[in-house]
Amino acid sequence: MDTLIRIRNYLAKKKYKWILKPIFFKFDPELIHDNMSAFLHFLGKYTLTRKIAYTFWGYSNPILEQNILGINFKNPIGLSAGFDKNAELTEIIPSIGFGFMEVGSITGEVCAGNPKPRLWRLKKSKSLVIYYGLKNDGCEAIAQKLNNKKFTIPIGISIAKTNCQETVGTEKAILDYFKAYKAFTNIGDYFTLNISCPNAFGSQPFTDNLKLNALLEKIMSIPKNKPIFIKLSPDLSKKEVDEIINTAGKWKIDGFICTNLTKNRANKNIIDENVPKVGGFSGKVLNNLTDKLIQYVYKKTKGKFVIIGVGGVSSAVDAYKKIKKGASLVQLITGMIFEGPQVISDINLGLAKLLKADGYKNISEAIGKE
Repeated sequence: MDTLIRIRNYLAKKKYKWILKPIFFKFDPELIHDNMSAFLHFLGKYTLTRKIAYTFWGYSNPILEQNILGINFKNPIGLSAGFDKNAELTEIIPSIGFGFMEVGSITGEVCAGNPKPRLWRLKKSKSLVIYYGLKNDGCEAIAQKLNNKKFTIPIGISIAKTNCQETVGTEKAILDYFKAYKAFTNIGDYFTLNISCPNAFGSQPFTDNLKLNALLEKIMSIPKNKPIFIKLSPDLSKKEVDEIINTAGKWKIDGFICTNLTKNRANKNIIDENVPKVGGFSGKVLNNLTDKLIQYVYKKTKGKFVIIGVGGVSSAVDAYKKIKKGASLVQLITGMIFEGPQVISDINLGLAKLLKADGYKNISEAIGKE
């Protein structure tokens, strides 16, 4: 069966690389994203189209299954927040081969995001520059859409503060987070507190220890009924990371997502010219920064927190490296855009092969083993 999957993926990769990608990359990236999201939303509406999609892109193997924080993951590869901003693709994403997904980031109020253009491709660097600014329909509309829906894979709810001048003050920002948090108390499998968006008013105030403590105090005023992660910036100093870890431990936060976008334009992995002056970088530019932070947090905390690694994943080797550095799960978006949707099953197929070669019976045995 694995041989057939490899042949299927090889053919799909060639089709994407030589036909679809050259066409897609001639057009504005946000236009392509919107059109592809509409197409995927259509595929997700019907049982037949979901089954057809799984035939083209799906893959499963028991060696990849884990139970983490009481949640069952069929494989460790997830769709990162930022792709499905308004939670419109929860029906189709499982058929593409993902083991879980994160929707949002979702804010307390409707958020139009930053002015266009706000998405650029760095073709040589295999990265994106993203300046969306938390565009989404707001917590009330999205919660109403998801209420009473049954999901076939774990769903993470990423929440952030509304990107506007009114939420710059700490008190109003906390209330905005809290509004979104309350709206999804009984929806989804875990929360992510996105305190690291680089494209919003007021920058990243909750990387400050006192402000983060105040935010978590408010969040925990409601009895916690599902795991909570904090999404970290790759541009933090070790001192800032240490303070966040200490505060997270105090409030019994379950884990960290390493990492959000980087704004560092001195990054040696940026090899394209004419890089936009605004926005943060995803993709290969982020890879080394993410790996270093995963390793630092895992060693610092001795595996106390669950780590989800995101940034620069486009192959099984990329994903396995993050897992061996301490990540239990891995997320991606940009790798799929540059490599094609078959890359999800390619990564899972490759992970199964790497695990067997190293003598592991389950992927959980490889976490932090580098």
